[in-house]
Amino acid sequence: MRSRVGARDSHLHFLRRVVLRAARRGLPAALTAAVLVPAVAAAHIERASYWPDPAPDCSISPCAGGQVPTIRSLASSVEPSGTGVTRVVCQRDSLKRLRKSIKEAKHAGYVLRPTQPRVKITGKEGKALIQLNKTLHARCAYGSIQQAVTDSSNNDRIVIMPGLYTEPASREAPTHDARCAQYQIENDRGETGAVSYEYQFHCPNDQNLIAVLGRAPGLNPAPQPPLSDRHGIPDLGPCIRCNLQMEGSGVSPDDVTIDAGDVSSGDGAPINPVKDVGIRADRADGFVLRNVKVRHAKEHDVYVLESDGYLLDRFKTFYAGEYGVLTFVEDHGLMENCDAAGNGDSGLYPGAGADTGSQRDTGIYPEFRYSQEIRNCDSHHNAGGYSGTDGNAVHVHDDNFYDNALGFTTDVFTAAGHPGFPQDSDLIEKNNFYSNNFNPYVEGSDVAPSVPLPVGTGLWIAGGNDDVVRENRFYDNWRRGTMLFAVPDELVCGAAGVDPSQLAGCNPTAVPPSTSYRDQFYGNVMGIAPDGTVQPNGTGDPSTGRTDFWWDQYAGNTGNCWHDNIGQAGTAASVTSTPLAPLLPSACDSSSIGTGGPTQEAELLNCLADITFETSACPWFTTPSKP
Repeated sequence: MRSRVGARDSHLHFLRRVVLRAARRGLPAALTAAVLVPAVAAAHIERASYWPDPAPDCSISPCAGGQVPTIRSLASSVEPSGTGVTRVVCQRDSLKRLRKSIKEAKHAGYVLRPTQPRVKITGKEGKALIQLNKTLHARCAYGSIQQAVTDSSNNDRIVIMPGLYTEPASREAPTHDARCAQYQIENDRGETGAVSYEYQFHCPNDQNLIAVLGRAPGLNPAPQPPLSDRHGIPDLGPCIRCNLQMEGSGVSPDDVTIDAGDVSSGDGAPINPVKDVGIRADRADGFVLRNVKVRHAKEHDVYVLESDGYLLDRFKTFYAGEYGVLTFVEDHGLMENCDAAGNGDSGLYPGAGADTGSQRDTGIYPEFRYSQEIRNCDSHHNAGGYSGTDGNAVHVHDDNFYDNALGFTTDVFTAAGHPGFPQDSDLIEKNNFYSNNFNPYVEGSDVAPSVPLPVGTGLWIAGGNDDVVRENRFYDNWRRGTMLFAVPDELVCGAAGVDPSQLAGCNPTAVPPSTSYRDQFYGNVMGIAPDGTVQPNGTGDPSTGRTDFWWDQYAGNTGNCWHDNIGQAGTAASVTSTPLAPLLPSACDSSSIGTGGPTQEAELLNCLADITFETSACPWFTTPSKP
């Protein structure tokens, strides 16, 4: 759930209007303007964004985009190459740090992500890595990652040797720099002062500790007001830093730490940020980031925007004010082998992904495909493990979401700049959602939450269509396993929300609304840990909604189904649900229809309107008792 405006008060007023309007009309509360409340008062106002052209850009060689980029091996960085230049960034103690890390990795191993065994390296591997880094050190010409990026061109590489990188020059760059005020534009919410791509290009460290600006500004300015059709970037310039690879040369991501805030906090809180973003890759087709750790940004540790083709591999993101990783209006993307913790909204956020799923424009995307993939990651101890407003056609598999307030959310809580309404076509399979009972709302929490979420819940889909949740394991979530509820169009767009002319697919007069159809939950194991122990999701009591599956039964929603799931006794009959079967449909066709759930809607209305995280009217912010 993403807030993309800069004034907290404007969001509070907007929220109150929406909630009051919902209450007056007796609308189901699946309404969630509340989550638009930003964590930070002085944030930059984001521009309206566009999906990149999915075809490769062959104006450079090799072509940029059109697919997930291929990682170039670290060893190849010191070999002769006819493509691109390698720039090495180092510190005085880089080799000393590396030797210490290698020693530890040989004897005790290192942690890539907490749910995996420690990884040991052999003596031979350690010697090879030392020799490679000696060669790199001899070629080191930079102490600043940003300076190396600035000097880079298409197909270049930046190798970062072990060290703690605070980027002093970037930290000293002014925020809201008057020199770039001329590049502010209007976004699709009608807000002036949005930070354009030209603004980022001319003042790259105004908002960002490290900025990778992949293209020159286009010859034509961004259209004002923004176009309603978000296919294709209208002010796109030529590639100047496409196919850029940035990587750490250490044993693990912990060897290269990029810190946008309080270094003294280590990998924890407080963050005390100096920049909104740790690493920003903007219009950087073919971008690769590998083997680094980023922490303490005011908003997002890693931010990839309007790029076709990105790969984030072997990375860690800790304690950002909003997102560990935010990718936005992306195509052909992959995140893998990662660890994300301590973030105020969520650890991983693939928002407004290219609309390549069931509601795609077949003239642009002829075949159904997943535009982004997330695999082999741990996201834990965040407000939310995963979040994706209008995050379309994302394949999420073989990940672990645990120790969050809410393990996973995909939704249509649309703020400015979120094309792709309504959310659709995620495939969520073979993941573990467990022990999501962390309460960031209590006094003294080391994570400052920016959104209202139900503590003790594995997953929710808030307004999505054609999503598939299959073959996952949900256990030890003390409130409930999963939730599905509708978000009426009129609560997203219209007089109190986004201008519907700027949000394709959103119709404030739609009755029934266009969200929460044809979502499927099947083949999941509920309330049983991998070792076979029974660890229930909630108490199983449908009257309190503390059950494996929870559905708002929004009147008129069709095609939603729950079938072939296994409960804590190892049988389908032991699955608990709100409502009880047969009101929780098993058939995935038009016979599945919502008839209304007053109890569920009352909970949503009370809780999603609770902008102060007050516990008197809403149970979400109180840790449920252990079942």
